[in-house]
Amino acid sequence: MIYFLFIINFLSFIVFSLDKRKAIKHQQRISEFTLLTITLAGGIIGSVLGMFIFNHKISKFSFLVKIGVIIIVQFVVVFLYINNQ
Repeated sequence: MIYFLFIINFLSFIVFSLDKRKAIKHQQRISEFTLLTITLAGGIIGSVLGMFIFNHKISKFSFLVKIGVIIIVQFVVVFLYINNQ
């Protein structure tokens, strides 16, 4: 599980950096759905780091709300998993 989380967070960070680069070059962007899916799959740390390091999607309120919901859902799932053991 640790290896999966490391890989998905690294991938998430890379995808956010690629999307930022594409935004700067006015190229076709990576969809928000893809960014959110990678985040939901466990890449929350990589996504948040990518957002702040590359200053990407920080000012888009609707995206921040979606990321916030994903963070809450992940914390609830982990909390329920830990308490049911």
